[in-house]
Amino acid sequence: MNFLRYFALLSLVALTNSTHAQQLKGFVFNEINQPLEAAYVYNLNSKSHAHTSENGVFVLEQSKPGDSIKIGLLGYENKVMIVEESSFQTTLNIILEGKTFQLEEMVITEELNALSTITRLDLTTSPVNSSQEVLRKVPGLIIGQHAGGGKAEQLFLRGFDVDHGTDVSISVDGMPVNMVSHAHGQGYSDLHFLIPETVNKIDFGKGPYYAQEGDFNTAGYVDFSTRDYLKESQISMSVGDFNSFRTLGLFNALENTKRQNAYIAAEYISTDGPFESPQNFNRLNLFGKYVMFSPENDKLSLTASHFTSRWDASGQIPQREVDNGNITRFGAIDDTEGGETERTNVNVEYSKHISNATTLKSNAFHSHYAFELYSNFTFFLEDPINGDQIKQKEDRQIFGVNTAITHNTFLGQTELTLTSGLGFRHDIIDDVELSRTLNRQTTLEQIQLGDINQTNIDAFINANFEFGKLSIAPALRLDYFKFLYNDKLQNEYTLQSETKAIVSPKLNVFYDAEENLQLFLKSGIGFHSNDARVVVNNLGEDILPRAYGLDIGNIWKPTKNMVVHTALWYLFLEQEFVYVGDAGIVEPSGKTERYGLDLGLRYQFNDWLYFDNDITLTKARSLESPDGEDYIPLAPDLTLSGGLSVNDINGFSGGIRYRYIDDRPANEDNSIVAEGYFITDFNANYTFNNITLGVIVENIFDVEWNETQFATESRLQNEMQSVEEIHFTPGTPFFIKGSISYKF
Repeated sequence: MNFLRYFALLSLVALTNSTHAQQLKGFVFNEINQPLEAAYVYNLNSKSHAHTSENGVFVLEQSKPGDSIKIGLLGYENKVMIVEESSFQTTLNIILEGKTFQLEEMVITEELNALSTITRLDLTTSPVNSSQEVLRKVPGLIIGQHAGGGKAEQLFLRGFDVDHGTDVSISVDGMPVNMVSHAHGQGYSDLHFLIPETVNKIDFGKGPYYAQEGDFNTAGYVDFSTRDYLKESQISMSVGDFNSFRTLGLFNALENTKRQNAYIAAEYISTDGPFESPQNFNRLNLFGKYVMFSPENDKLSLTASHFTSRWDASGQIPQREVDNGNITRFGAIDDTEGGETERTNVNVEYSKHISNATTLKSNAFHSHYAFELYSNFTFFLEDPINGDQIKQKEDRQIFGVNTAITHNTFLGQTELTLTSGLGFRHDIIDDVELSRTLNRQTTLEQIQLGDINQTNIDAFINANFEFGKLSIAPALRLDYFKFLYNDKLQNEYTLQSETKAIVSPKLNVFYDAEENLQLFLKSGIGFHSNDARVVVNNLGEDILPRAYGLDIGNIWKPTKNMVVHTALWYLFLEQEFVYVGDAGIVEPSGKTERYGLDLGLRYQFNDWLYFDNDITLTKARSLESPDGEDYIPLAPDLTLSGGLSVNDINGFSGGIRYRYIDDRPANEDNSIVAEGYFITDFNANYTFNNITLGVIVENIFDVEWNETQFATESRLQNEMQSVEEIHFTPGTPFFIKGSISYKF
């Protein structure tokens, strides 16, 4: 009898709790029934909250009849609904109506990721029309091009000369962009296959603090997500100086099909550039995406893309030849440089709500990539007769899978979110070549030639504990590598192999001091892998150098129209061996440290005028060199980027963008200096009916600047002695182009 009474009492308590605090489930869509990700769902009575997944799904705990639920997302009208008894018996469908973006409506504690929200604001207020501009949307990231438009950009972030991606991890829809053991350089990241108008979201983070990010995530990571649908189709064309031409087509393939989307995008670009020897650059991009939602709102998407590009280049020219008048800034010593590349991608993404508390997200991808590059950095230093031109070439297949499961639960009264994941990537790289060549036709000597197989298997777990205003997120990541190299220049077949594993702990803490003030402390260990040829040559020693990082900062809205984010940061790198693809040699760099300050500001003056600005101050030094000889070549001390944007005032839109990088050491003792620059670009558009007319002016003040610079030792054909000095690629002079687009 006592047992029956006890059981009845427990049942009554459970029934009472379920009556007073139940689980509410629903979907959030826009006006055209597309799911909205990261919408904030907040119970005004119980203070419980949730965010929608990329499928638009939310599950809200601790709700009861009579509660008021607020649903909001920047760029949409807020909605408030009253919970009824029937709300718990069905899945709610909530429609948010789009509106003009207002910064004053942003509440920092309501954002799923406040820093990434900033890039979404920037994309909204200042759209992009080139893959270079897409990268510049990452606060503090500066880029430079130095090979005729076809080579991956040189990146600068937090005092790093990242080269082409060595210390920044880049991905698109979960598919990696960085190339391991690349013919030109470790981490080489050619993002030119991404059509900028297809970008929907940019997620980024600085420092090695993120469990889901692995190889190359030292200075930071950038994840691009493409659009799931088009609101309307579009064709556009632009024509400008230097025989520049671009045409774009975006075509909606399933306009009136419920729960399915599909579109195709095509882009063609050609230009000769400002150089005396025409670049003859052209690039073709094709992209298609299909998205389907099941009756349970599981999401399946399939993307396929193809990109091909070829170009000629004037290369980096020595300052002395410009100073003595033998060539102009846009001349060349060897104008037979250039190359061609292509990449074909297939990517399948799947996300599913396994239960109200558990979600799964995964993707599987395959890429075929080909690359051939001709360069001449030293002219006649090594070969006084034929010159020093080199060829770098490879053919690559990449296979990979990523899976992550997120589970929400309670540990006592503490809300706990557990995210765990597994990943696999396998690169098959055939005929990785470094050769000395003549006029891109004759191979004089093969310096490196071989086949590489490289495998990376990873696993991670991240726990996020919420103690009211305080969130603590410890995490752990494991990476395992298998390196195989077959040197084809050896007389006998010898397959060299090494394996290596590394564990990377992380700990992030967030504190919501006020509704519009979030403080954070981020800490963690990251790494970047080295070229497989380095790994096997060093017998697996010191080939996964660690990066130790710490960030302390805040995101703050001091006024309703202003957002400020600041971070004091420190990053220490262990010894690393770097494979120099241009020379086929290994260079040790020793221990280094960098520390500095990030400061970002966003301000909206009114409905149509928006200002943004990002500053990074850095001190970067080598720890194993004496004072005065401890500079890290090309590490910038100060970078600045920002602009003023106008949005839809009587049909007009446009803006002014600027970027600055200061003078920086080009060698270890700072005796050779790479000059800084301040460049301003301008754009203006006028829309009437479905037609938009535009004008874009790059380098509006016609500044004479060097886009990329290196301290290089070279010798010209008529010189007896070599000279080490600045060799540079000139930046674009005043450049104007007009555009017209039609939406239908």
